[in-house]
Amino acid sequence: MDIEQKQAEWIDHFTKQASAQKGSALAPVIVEATSHPSLFAFSEILAVPAVAELEGTENSMYLEVLRLFAHGTWSDYKSNSDRLPPLVPDQVLKLKQLTVLTLAETNKVLPYDQLKQELDVTNVRELEDFLINECMYAGIVRGKLDQLRGCFEVQFAAGRDLRPGQLGSMIHTLSNWLATSDNLLISIQEKIKWADTMSESDKKHRKEVEDRVEEVKKSLSLKADVDFRGLEEIYSEPGGVMDYEEDRSRPKRFYQKLDFETHFILFSLGTNGVE
Repeated sequence: MDIEQKQAEWIDHFTKQASAQKGSALAPVIVEATSHPSLFAFSEILAVPAVAELEGTENSMYLEVLRLFAHGTWSDYKSNSDRLPPLVPDQVLKLKQLTVLTLAETNKVLPYDQLKQELDVTNVRELEDFLINECMYAGIVRGKLDQLRGCFEVQFAAGRDLRPGQLGSMIHTLSNWLATSDNLLISIQEKIKWADTMSESDKKHRKEVEDRVEEVKKSLSLKADVDFRGLEEIYSEPGGVMDYEEDRSRPKRFYQKLDFETHFILFSLGTNGVE
């Protein structure tokens, strides 16, 4: 079962529990929800009318605790611990896990020094154990521990509840991303169209060259045939060959009638009388 499905089931469970309680009876429900190892989202519980009604009552501190776990960090708790109830160990662990998620929202490289300060961790070994055992094994983050550089490289981090006013900023960011994606898609389509046009042009040029080669081949073949016929006639004329054999120093008629192609053909056929 993946983390999203677990989240949905436990959110539904605690939402129903909160809806069935009033006033001080909500305190143990809130403590249990903020201590649960598989729950990292609390907006739905905050939206329950009975929970919202805690505002301004003697139990409003539990509403503040729920808001802290929805949007705050361990540092926020330390700054306001005087007006909040003490946290149980499971709540402390959960709030520190949520702190890592908050830091990972804006930075994908988290320095060890920053993490130790935010999580109240004294040494690197303790910090790395926390990141491995309580964060990566829990499935809320994935990343690489880099001891040489002294940082945690975030590859994935689960999202937290949206803070008040954050929705508009997120919509703006997503709108910009969508516009950039549309422009990139148009650019890719234009490049594909250009590549198709060049491919068709290349095919057309290749066909023209092949057709021209075939025409030249046919022309040379026809010319060779004509020259051979003329050669046969020259050989058959009285005195044609005899004159050549009697006086090699004198140009002969049949050589005067042969162009370069016929000369080459005669040479290829083994005629050795060329001078």
